[in-house]
Formats: sequence, C-alpha cells, structure tokens
Amino acid sequence: MKILLVSFLSALLATSPALAEETVPQTQEQIRLSYAPLVRKVAPAVVNIYTKRVVTQIQGNPLMADPLFAPFFGRGGLGVPRQRMESSLGSGVIVDTEGLVVTNAHVVKGSDEITVMLSDGREFDARLALVDDASDIALLRVDAGKEKLPTASLQASETMQVGDLVIAIGNPFGVGQTVTSGIVSALARSSLNISDFNFFIQTDAAINPGNSGGPLVSMDGGVVGINSAIYSRDGGSLGIGFAVPSEMVATIIAAEAAGQTDAKKGVRRAWVGMNVQDITSDIATSLGLDRPHGALVSGLHAASPAREAGLALGDVITAVNGRSVRDGAELRFRLAMVSIGQVAKIDYLRKGEPGSVDMKAILPPDTPDRDTTQLSGAHPLSGQTVQNINPAVANELGIREDEGVVIVKLDPQRKISNILHPGDVIVAVNGQEISSVDDLEKELSKKAMAWKFVLLHNGQTRQLVVR
Repeated sequence: MKILLVSFLSALLATSPALAEETVPQTQEQIRLSYAPLVRKVAPAVVNIYTKRVVTQIQGNPLMADPLFAPFFGRGGLGVPRQRMESSLGSGVIVDTEGLVVTNAHVVKGSDEITVMLSDGREFDARLALVDDASDIALLRVDAGKEKLPTASLQASETMQVGDLVIAIGNPFGVGQTVTSGIVSALARSSLNISDFNFFIQTDAAINPGNSGGPLVSMDGGVVGINSAIYSRDGGSLGIGFAVPSEMVATIIAAEAAGQTDAKKGVRRAWVGMNVQDITSDIATSLGLDRPHGALVSGLHAASPAREAGLALGDVITAVNGRSVRDGAELRFRLAMVSIGQVAKIDYLRKGEPGSVDMKAILPPDTPDRDTTQLSGAHPLSGQTVQNINPAVANELGIREDEGVVIVKLDPQRKISNILHPGDVIVAVNGQEISSVDDLEKELSKKAMAWKFVLLHNGQTRQLVVR
C-alpha cells in the first residue's frame, strides 16, 4: 500500500509542474507586482471630507426620556435648549474637473460647513448640491478657481465578476488616506436594510468608519462603487463591506445635471404604481418555472404606467432594458435607472409565455385631488390638517399606502398632537372605514362618548381611543 501511495504522489507531481509554478513568482517582474500604479492613478481624486453642524439639545427633566411620561411634557418639553458644534468625517471622490464630488448622504446630511481635503493637502470649501437619501448618495461642488483638480472615472459595476480584485480608498477613523485591497465578494446583494434600494456590491476590502463615501476601484482604475456600509459587531471591519453600484451614482449625477431633483426628496424618480413579490420555490413550481427567478406582479395602481403598457397581475417580470431581474429588489434597482420621460422595455412571462412591453417613466400623478383640509369641530382631531392620499402625496411623505386619508400637519395647541405624527394614515373612525377626507369629516361630525381611531404609522397598525 505504501509503495502504491508513493508511486501515485510521484506521478501526480510529475504530471502537474504548473501547480508549483503558479504559487511562486518566477521573475523579477512578478516579484515586483504592486497596486502602486493603480493607487497613483486614483488616489489624487479621493478626498477627505470634514463636516460641522450645530446641534440643539434640550436639557431638562430626565422623565422626558421615558416614553411613558414624555407625552405629559409636550413636544417642546420643559427643558432648556443648548447648542453645541458636532463634527464628523468621511471620504469622497472627484468625478469631473468642474469640482463635482460624490460621497454618501449620511456623511454630509444636515451639515452647516463642509471642507474637502485632497491627498496633496489642499483644502476647499464645498457646498451641498444634492442629497439623495433613497440611495445614500450625495453630490458636493467645489470651487477651486483656476486650480486643476484630479478626477476619477466611473466604470460600470456590471463589468465586474465575483472574485475580481478591487481596492478601497478612504479616510478610516480620520488617520488619513488609506488603501485596502480585496475582492468582489458578491454582486447584487439585496438582503439588507441599508437604503431604499438595498442593492450593493459586497467586498472584503477593509472598510471602516470614515471610509464612507470613498471609491471602490477596479484593476482598470475605474470607480465601480461608493463604499457605504459595513457589517460589524464592534464598529470595525469584519471583511463584509457594501458599496453603492456606479450605475446608481451615474443616474444621480445625470438627474442633478438635468434638474430632475427635489430639495427635500433628492432625485425625482419615476413612479411605476406596481407592487411585486419575490418568486419562491413553491411559487415557481405553481407557475411552471424551471427555477425561482423574476418578480411577480401582485398589485397595480389604477393610474400605473405599467398597467397602461399592458402588464397584468400574475405576470413575472424577468428583465428591464435587457438586464435580468432576479427578485423584487433588483427590479426596483433597474427601474430606478430609468429617468423620467424615458421608455423602459420590460420582459415578462405570462402563463409561461414570454412577452415584452414598453413602459414610459412618469412622475407620480397628483390625482385624485388632495382636498387639503384643516379639521374643525367638537372632536379629538380638530385642528389637524389632512389630505387625500394620491401617488404624489405618498411619494412626498414617504408612505407606501396609495389611498385613504393622511395627517400632513399637526396643531401644536392640541394635546393629541403629542401622540400623532405627520404621515399617520387614518384607516377607520369608530368602526367606519375611511377612504377620503369627505368620509372622515362625515364620521367626525357625529356625536360620540368615545372616539376609536385606527391608524397606520410606518406601516404598523395602531389603535387610539379618546374619551
């Protein structure tokens, strides 16, 4: 047996000389292989970002922090407002010679002062051009006068494959510009809760606090993503980092250049008016699919452009503009790449048969009429301002409901305002379903010994009884 084993190993080594040759550098050039040329190309365009903002805090009775007693103090509380200066840091990358800097929204949102520092030590004041919370991307503009600014170029993240080498450049913990290397661990990672789109490149290149907003760079020297978040138990890198794909960044830059933005909401994105769900193995079997893939259309608004284009309940969307769709998260990402006014080609399966439609990207319609009303009368909601929900209202308030009545403004003089919130949807009053402002006013005009309200707050049902 020993003789046979030795013979087998000898034969294996004799027939596999390339195995040893691939693991050991054979030439001086191979020994000197380095990321240095790539870093020299991109690092000058990476900036450190320093922000300052004035924060007002209320110092008062400690019971104000207790959810049980807080309502008795009112929204303003009984404390004394104190102001302090809060500083934070992050990273960014210059993407054009006009001084456009890409970073994360959470790095600069709410800042009163923003300073960017280049790798050569030059510092410039920056102004906030756009904050898009939905994607966690922000754009800054730097006026460098006659000074020349280095830039980096965006590269489509879809040119990357799992296993490709990448580097991350940023300012972790404020120690200064730092370069780390790794690979693309996953593409189209969507099982997260980081932003509205939850569609990321995953990498094991070390990313730490302060790296946020810095570039993820391919071996071609292109920026394929903006480092946005990490998975961590203690705040340090565990080799699981996430970057916003460059396609999303390019869309945001284009929207800002075209003026398709809103001061409060960031990028004005197309409205589809469609609900979808992921395809599970059971659903795939029931639909006759060979594997779970695509997004199942489970709801269509009456004014949906997808409905108008020809999609129907039960259709399985498989691609947008030739790009495959694996689940609902990827569908939302693909549709977010379509600018307002453009036409998207949507491929689908209907009862196993393939088809396609052309859907025009539109703004959320402001119909039916909002009927903005300040309620009055002898009832608990007197003084509150409400509206009918339509797609435009839902988009502005960031709510998912597409019909009903929503509270848009509170009357601070009313005690009930301490437990209500703008964006709360009124579902029912004293057992009667509410679908319009007219319905609400009709129910509130009735006399009652007690009022029972059913509300939706952040998607959660609440019951409120007022006597």
